[in-house]
Amino acid sequence: MIKSAYLDTSVFGGYFDEEFSEPTVHFFDRIIRENIELIISEVLTAELENAPERVRNLLNSIPNYQIKSFDVSQEAEQLAKTYITEKVVGKTSYADCLHIALATLCHADILVSWNFKHIVNIDRIRGYNSVNLKQGYKMIEIYSPLELGTYE
Repeated sequence: MIKSAYLDTSVFGGYFDEEFSEPTVHFFDRIIRENIELIISEVLTAELENAPERVRNLLNSIPNYQIKSFDVSQEAEQLAKTYITEKVVGKTSYADCLHIALATLCHADILVSWNFKHIVNIDRIRGYNSVNLKQGYKMIEIYSPLELGTYE
């Protein structure tokens, strides 16, 4: 059972993208139906500032009591930098690394993303989790909304 989910910005954009819409809409419905705590960060809110209005407003469709927001801490910045120094991803993926670090530090059950290049990628996931374990953190489960459909 998923109790909490950290979402990156790609999931909000995917809601309105023809290619990703159906599984994303189903996942947002699941968040509300199953009362899953939605974990967001100041990284997400900053990235949403440049998004189209309908993408920005999607966050408002989630009841406030289901949303928990985290600020970027020095610990999160250090963990994100470690992903880069350990060559999980390159320097240009720092914001993605902050998402991973924040999801790890806030103990999210899962991180959800449509970013297959830097996040939802088996080699990257293994790299992030290797760093997490070396640093004394728990492993993070990472999925796309497509993988989180409910099966009846």
